[in-house]
Amino acid sequence: MDRRGVLTGLSALGVVACSRPGASAAAPSAPEPIDLSALEARDGGRLGFVAHDTGTGRVLAWRGDERFVYCSTFKLFLAAATLLRVQAGEERLDRRIPVTADDMVTHAPVTGPAVGGALSVEALMEATVEVSDNPAANLLLTAMGGLEPMRAFYRGLGDADTRVDRFEPEMNRLDGDMDTIRPLNGAANLKRLLIDPATPLSAAHKALLLRWLIDTPTGAARIKAGVPTDWVVAHKTGTGGYGPTNDIGILYPPTGAPVIIAAYHHGARETPANRNEAVIAEATRQALTELGRA
Repeated sequence: MDRRGVLTGLSALGVVACSRPGASAAAPSAPEPIDLSALEARDGGRLGFVAHDTGTGRVLAWRGDERFVYCSTFKLFLAAATLLRVQAGEERLDRRIPVTADDMVTHAPVTGPAVGGALSVEALMEATVEVSDNPAANLLLTAMGGLEPMRAFYRGLGDADTRVDRFEPEMNRLDGDMDTIRPLNGAANLKRLLIDPATPLSAAHKALLLRWLIDTPTGAARIKAGVPTDWVVAHKTGTGGYGPTNDIGILYPPTGAPVIIAAYHHGARETPANRNEAVIAEATRQALTELGRA
């Protein structure tokens, strides 16, 4: 079954609906420690990791309350914030936004070829989530009124301290607490948007966001490499280019409740990218084993 077929199946099971009669995720328990020190020691990195089994409520965490630069993982939340603006009548999926040469920054696989033309808000969100197009993200941030509305979006989810300080690509640069998140906040935000029956997203918009998160071709060696092959992963990666290697998302097993993963790995600058990715895959495997879900 292809990804869109999988999404259709998830929808039929009520996974992408706002609510399902008689179904609710277990309340999260206090975080339990999971020792991932050996993974950090292997290449000298620092790993922030949370795994939340939404069926049992168990939460495993390593450095869950420390801050990590989030890089492009924020684009999942940017798309969600934009969808909420659409629901409120403040934006339209079909509104076309001009794309100019002045908008161009690094990594523009969709917006680059569109310079001189225009892309719809929906197309910009898809480009932002699926292929992490940086100018698309900046255009969406500008369309919502800048950084303050994005800060307000996090606060509306109950996230009191995720930082929003810069546009792409400057936000990827490590500078104190600027543009950082705590892994426990990342996991809680995912739960609020994609698991909770009372998600602020409509059923249609939640399905649209999940489609992009499932269809993304990025990060095959991160969370995806740490789960059984018959699981479906809806996720968003983020990469700093100087060590930060992140991946956050929802893992859907063939049966049973989904598992939330939030992984932020700040690897050493000299460590090869594939080894940084392997840390996330191995942490995911260890967590699923500890949760009895492997």
